[in-house]
Amino acid sequence: MAKYFSKEKWKYLFYTISHPMDGYYWIRHAERGSVPIAILMVVLFSIGFTVNRLLSSFVVNDIDPRGVDSLYELIGVLVFYLLLCVSNWSVTCLMNGEGRMKDIAIAIGYGMTPIGVMFYVATLVSQFIADEEQAFYGILLGVGIAYGVIMILIGIMQVHNYTLGKTLITLFLTFIAMLIIIFIVLLISNMLGMVMTFFRSVYTEIIFRT
Repeated sequence: MAKYFSKEKWKYLFYTISHPMDGYYWIRHAERGSVPIAILMVVLFSIGFTVNRLLSSFVVNDIDPRGVDSLYELIGVLVFYLLLCVSNWSVTCLMNGEGRMKDIAIAIGYGMTPIGVMFYVATLVSQFIADEEQAFYGILLGVGIAYGVIMILIGIMQVHNYTLGKTLITLFLTFIAMLIIIFIVLLISNMLGMVMTFFRSVYTEIIFRT
């Protein structure tokens, strides 16, 4: 496990953030990325999102902290991350994509790093701004989100060796695949629930008759 969190892996994360084109290229062709670090970045993103909702100043935040469930949000982010990786892998397998599942996981995880960092920064800054300075808070979040989305876009493009146009089409199809997977999971869950209810009713009937 130590090799996945080595000093070189951490340095390459920051190199990828500052040089996404080169960074993602060598992640695919030289195994320089780390899936555990990518997952950790997703977890830190989720924590940063929750912290922002809980601790941001009342000047920019009107959310009731009692309605925030950090564990539920963490699970939701991890499930979304897994679903996004699986969906993209499924689509790109049919579109001659060169990226493996681990490459996709790293590309998305690393891309969420600047978004997570900016959540923490914006939360801190919100403690010192006045009402008329809310725009500065919004700009911080906007820059972080925009850069993260650009990183993910570049990452998907590089690991699959796609053009920008094909990458955009692939991402659109990825979201369609996500909806299909969610529908199938809900359908299966509903069917299993119906089967369980049927057997429970049969069991109850047998107990009452005996």
